[in-house]
Amino acid sequence: MPQAIKFTKMHGLGNNYVFVDLFGQPLREEILSDLAVRVSDVNTGIGSDGLILIGPSERADFRMRVFNADGSEAKNCGNGLRCVAKYVVERGRTSKRRFTIETLGGVVRVDAHAGAAGRVEQVTVDMGEPRLRKRDLPMLGDPDSETVDEAVDIDGETHRMTCVSMGNPHAVLIVPDAAAAPVAELGPRIERSPVFPERVNVEFISFRGDAEIDFRVWERGSGITRACGTGACAAVVAGVLNGRLERGRPVTVHLEGGDLVITWAEDGRVLMTGPAEITCDGVYYYQ
Repeated sequence: MPQAIKFTKMHGLGNNYVFVDLFGQPLREEILSDLAVRVSDVNTGIGSDGLILIGPSERADFRMRVFNADGSEAKNCGNGLRCVAKYVVERGRTSKRRFTIETLGGVVRVDAHAGAAGRVEQVTVDMGEPRLRKRDLPMLGDPDSETVDEAVDIDGETHRMTCVSMGNPHAVLIVPDAAAAPVAELGPRIERSPVFPERVNVEFISFRGDAEIDFRVWERGSGITRACGTGACAAVVAGVLNGRLERGRPVTVHLEGGDLVITWAEDGRVLMTGPAEITCDGVYYYQ
């Protein structure tokens, strides 16, 4: 007999996931990777960038687990966090508007900004402090050194990049025009380069003055997506480290799916504000 699994499909700026609420329906650990692959398939499944599980936590108010479309488990997901915040508030899992969510990359604090009738319109996520050492990604080289505008060999070609961990690894490339960047060609080569033993997310950014950037991304395990919250955070950190953006000043990041506002605050923490939307509810039959 197939297992009937209730789900909610949500997206943050087009970065879309299938969400399963574990409070009412626990799932067996051994099926999770395969379930993520199946539901993500646009032809035979639901179609998504991956699977996100919402459940109880011993360290926070809630726990979020993220599985990419290829079945691998991700350490964090900024767009997913905003969606989880919206879900637990609007579906009555909490009466709080400020609460904590455990991820594989650590515990984060979120603020759900509710409007009329309790609908969550924007969510601010305290993504914590970026980690910059090579050991934090991880990345080959001196484990205690930082990678800021460093020339890195990828398949015999040199590419300058700045690397940042936001609980998950990012390689940020500053380019003249993000819209023209070779994301589909270069993204997977960097993602799977031996330089990054656990693979890496790859961002291509360009600047519109000193408080706006254009952004495109190749996500580890998912490929090109319309938005990446942790990637937007890493991009702003990289912009500050390269002297192109100002620390403590809100920066508008223009992603293919819409805009996020990111601030690398003076206290070291990175704040991300943006929307989340519910697309539909349904039942998926797993067998």
